[in-house]
Amino acid sequence: MGQDAFMEPLSCTVWVIQCKIYLLLIGTCSGLKVTVPSHTVHGIRGQALYLPVHYDFHTPASDIQIIWLFERPHTMPKYLLGSVNKSVVPDLEFQHKFTMTPPNASLLINPLQFTDEGSYIVKVNIHRNGTLSSSQKIQVTVDDPVTKPMVQTHPSSGVVEYVGNMTLTCQVDGGTRLLYQWLKNGRPVHSTSTYSFSPQNNTLHIAPVTKEDVGNYSCLVKNAVSERESDILVPTIYYGPYGLQVNSDKGLKVGEVFTVDLGEAILFDCSADSYPPNTYSWIQRTDNTTYIIKHGPLLEVASEKVAQKTTDYVCCAYNNITGRRDETHFTVIITSVGLEKLEQKGKSLSPLASITGISLFLIISMSILFLWKKYQPYKAIKQKLEGRPETEYRKTHTFSGHEDALDDFGIYEFVAFPDASGVPRMPSRSIPTSNATSRQDLHGTIYEVIQHIPVQQPDDPE
Repeated sequence: MGQDAFMEPLSCTVWVIQCKIYLLLIGTCSGLKVTVPSHTVHGIRGQALYLPVHYDFHTPASDIQIIWLFERPHTMPKYLLGSVNKSVVPDLEFQHKFTMTPPNASLLINPLQFTDEGSYIVKVNIHRNGTLSSSQKIQVTVDDPVTKPMVQTHPSSGVVEYVGNMTLTCQVDGGTRLLYQWLKNGRPVHSTSTYSFSPQNNTLHIAPVTKEDVGNYSCLVKNAVSERESDILVPTIYYGPYGLQVNSDKGLKVGEVFTVDLGEAILFDCSADSYPPNTYSWIQRTDNTTYIIKHGPLLEVASEKVAQKTTDYVCCAYNNITGRRDETHFTVIITSVGLEKLEQKGKSLSPLASITGISLFLIISMSILFLWKKYQPYKAIKQKLEGRPETEYRKTHTFSGHEDALDDFGIYEFVAFPDASGVPRMPSRSIPTSNATSRQDLHGTIYEVIQHIPVQQPDDPE
């Protein structure tokens, strides 16, 4: 009993000493600093791996010691090699695998194997009136690079939307610790109500398949040392028809009505989104009868050959794999669009032409009237004067009292105003007239008045 009590404190003391030694190996002290670029380094099996290490100190040193240890999980560290100043002392078990060139503390592992995966501990000791120590740990992983993956689909013949399901499998021949990622059109695929993945993510299930699942699929496989992507795969998905519509190269389309000019030939194109491509049929409805007039996506209608000015047509699209069909109705109206436009253009120009014509007519009429007023009375009087005897002209000239009687001619008007007693006023000088003349109006021209003035007799000398 007493011996057991003695041994228990002793074992505890040994354990504490071992812990202190291990802590000394991995610990750091002030005045010396050891650094590494990364605490985790990934290596490729069969290739060399270099573990860089840097250290510095601020006190003079007489001796520099470098030690490398290797440790696997749940095991004690193993000595690999060490050096004092420039002298290297390797472990005979690893003398051809690990190399070091002091005072450089970096380690070269060549070739790297799966058994070399673990933790590598480097410890640097500086001796000068005491010992300074510092250490670092580097975790090393070893992998095989990824080979190019390949994607396969099941079923390979394709599936019908809303009817079948599809499975995509990513296969890789080489590589360790693989990570799988599915891409659609270059973007990651996430789990949804229709997308699901296997535990290792190397299989993608699509159930049920729809038109939205059409795209470019690929599988990206990677590990710590490499990554590769498969070729693009476009799975066969049968769908449609969707979005059936009819377009034309001519005519005016308003809703489902095409207006075509008389004499034009119009080409109709029927299209819909579908895989495989649809088969198309054109149906014409006339006089309550329906009949197929053509097969194919194109239909040409010559307006001059259409018996009726308004005709109904139907384009039918059918997918023989999905078994779905769709149809669209439209009406063609034949009109003289060109003639109507020409008539409308003429009507728009007629008011302007009318205004212009009326304006010209008024200008010409006013010019003629002005010229007539200016020259016509003078011409008439001149003609009458030229036809009168010279004696009358001289008498008139004497009567007028002017040197040139032509200056006195013009249009004059005498107006007689009835007297209050009812007896018409007469000129102060009586003018003998005939009965016919007395019944005429008292209005007249000055020429007529002068014409009826009697010739004055010379005064009797008696």
